[in-house]
Amino acid sequence: MKFASHDLAREIPLLMHDDRQFPMDPERRAIARRIYSGIRDLPIISPHGHTNPVWFSENKSFPNPTELLITPDHYVFRMLMSQGIPLEEMGISTHKASSSADPKQVWRIFASHYYLFRGTPSRIWLDWIFFNVFGLKVLLNAGNADFYYETIDQKLRCDDFRPRALYERFNIEVLTTTEGPLDRLETHDVIRRSGWGGRILTAYRPDNVTDPESDGFADNLRAFGIVADEDLSTFDSYRRAHCKRRLFFKQHGATSTDHGHPDAFTADLSLDDTRSLYLKILNGNFAPSDARLFRGQMLTEMAGMSVEDGLVMQLHPGVSRNHNLEVYQKFGTDMGGDIPVAGEYVNNLKPLLNRWGNDPRLTFIVFTVDETTFSRELAPLAGHYPALRLGPPWWYLDSPAGMLRFRAAVTETAGFYNTVGFNDDTRAFLSIPARHDVARRADSTYLATLVGEHMLHEAEAHEVAHQLTYELVKSAYKL
Repeated sequence: MKFASHDLAREIPLLMHDDRQFPMDPERRAIARRIYSGIRDLPIISPHGHTNPVWFSENKSFPNPTELLITPDHYVFRMLMSQGIPLEEMGISTHKASSSADPKQVWRIFASHYYLFRGTPSRIWLDWIFFNVFGLKVLLNAGNADFYYETIDQKLRCDDFRPRALYERFNIEVLTTTEGPLDRLETHDVIRRSGWGGRILTAYRPDNVTDPESDGFADNLRAFGIVADEDLSTFDSYRRAHCKRRLFFKQHGATSTDHGHPDAFTADLSLDDTRSLYLKILNGNFAPSDARLFRGQMLTEMAGMSVEDGLVMQLHPGVSRNHNLEVYQKFGTDMGGDIPVAGEYVNNLKPLLNRWGNDPRLTFIVFTVDETTFSRELAPLAGHYPALRLGPPWWYLDSPAGMLRFRAAVTETAGFYNTVGFNDDTRAFLSIPARHDVARRADSTYLATLVGEHMLHEAEAHEVAHQLTYELVKSAYKL
């Protein structure tokens, strides 16, 4: 271990102060309180995320605290791994074998290292969950690990803690999951036929058949042809397959697509050149530069399809996936080894924006994990192109300070109305209300500063807060 804390057994109250995240000076704090009071209870719109739709189709009890809060959450286990705790001890299964770790022992390890999360957004989210969902009032530590586990485990057996009940308790109005193009969406069919009133939508994420360098690309392409009933021998049939699958997703409630690319590179080739490039990709005779060119061309093609079918387009670029090769080979993807890289948007997005950026039928939402690009590139682009909107702080920037930096960096150039509110982009279902509360408090603090510095009337600030929390996201995602 890199470090051992010596005061883990002390009983400390969970810190859920009403004024958390608000400014320290009394005048601005009072303004932030008033703004927040007008938005704190608004319904949650969660237009992009990675929660499991099976939770809502089957509506079964979550199995235990560890499988709910630790093993699915890479924010949690990557921190523990960084301090030398093997993933096997965290209950993570390898490619070769399911985990045999005792969930209660995993929880004890987590509890005894909870101090590692001090100062992180994960600590904010987890404390919120413990306090507001499970009624726990004392900070988690080694001494109360079993009490925490048994309290949460007992409550998870109650009907009030099943997924659908929690969805309603959290006041979620819309929650969007993300599925690949090979998914037949049976789970979403079950939800729709169940008669339950919760609104669980899907989003179309075609990366595994648009990125020639993705794992299993050739097999995925064959399966894509089968599910779309196209032979895929030509680019034209390949494009038709995407159009068919997008329509299928749209018929199942989708309002958006999502694209997770290594960078924001786009291309606008002629049709003949695109057809030739596709054949090279199809035959497996391509260089890394060809794969990048194909990904870039497909982003522009997807923008054109969005113009045709009305699906909102999202781009999440700039992450080096599976950086830790040993972990990737042993455990697979989404193991906390995805690391941000520097981004470039002005030149990379130019082909797509020159082709489609002025078309009022396109809504193109761009995210970044390189916040140095907010004020220099993305805000000026979004402040010019009608189709372009800025996604909220994402992933490593999804934090109180990151949100304030985002508003300060983009508002003067792009304003509030070229952004799309907040989305949580999470696999951790119980953290959704916690994350939205953090965003609402951050926006209240930012707006309170504008009011306190006499740059905005307080009545305007209340209106903007409501729009950032609820109206902009509904409008941007066509919900």
